[in-house]
Amino acid sequence: MNPEKIHTDDKWAAFNGLSPLITAFKSFHPLNTDIENIINTQTSPVSFRKNKYISSPIHRNKYIFLLIKGTARGFMKDGDKEITTWIAVENELVGNIRNLWDENIPTEEYVQAIEDVIAIAIPHSMSRLLYNNFDVANYVGRIMTQLHYLQACERAYISRLKSAEKRYERFMKSYPHLVNRIPLKHIASFLCMRLETLSRIRTKIS
Repeated sequence: MNPEKIHTDDKWAAFNGLSPLITAFKSFHPLNTDIENIINTQTSPVSFRKNKYISSPIHRNKYIFLLIKGTARGFMKDGDKEITTWIAVENELVGNIRNLWDENIPTEEYVQAIEDVIAIAIPHSMSRLLYNNFDVANYVGRIMTQLHYLQACERAYISRLKSAEKRYERFMKSYPHLVNRIPLKHIASFLCMRLETLSRIRTKIS
């Protein structure tokens, strides 16, 4: 991971003086001053250029990232083939899932910026600190985990549809904001079909 840190006299100057993670947490539950101070101090804004890796199997996984601007995808490699497993946009968390809390567990997952990305780096050490000391953090974490689980269930459902056309139709229903934003090659990979198949389906539907 080689993010470009956003250097200013005040790292949160571009975000109204607060880490956007505070706003994200507050959408689920009010926070006390101690939690806000920890988040402001220990999280940081970072940026990644288009196509750069946000994390990969060769990087120690010390962070998850809250996307503020831009899109990213997770993928695994099967020989020369890349298999896209998820796609994320603004206000979603991204990172290696398999070693989310223990960077010593090996992972085969890559996380890549699809567009230029601005994100908030969230250290795992800070997450553990909040969980161990604040009940509110555990509540917020549970709600966010529920949301990610629902997303994972939807991805699993799509992947099990036998018809390529039905997979794309479900994709349009579940992810309408991605249809015309994400490169078709990544959508095709996500939907377990060839790019030519996806192009033919899109032409048929249109």
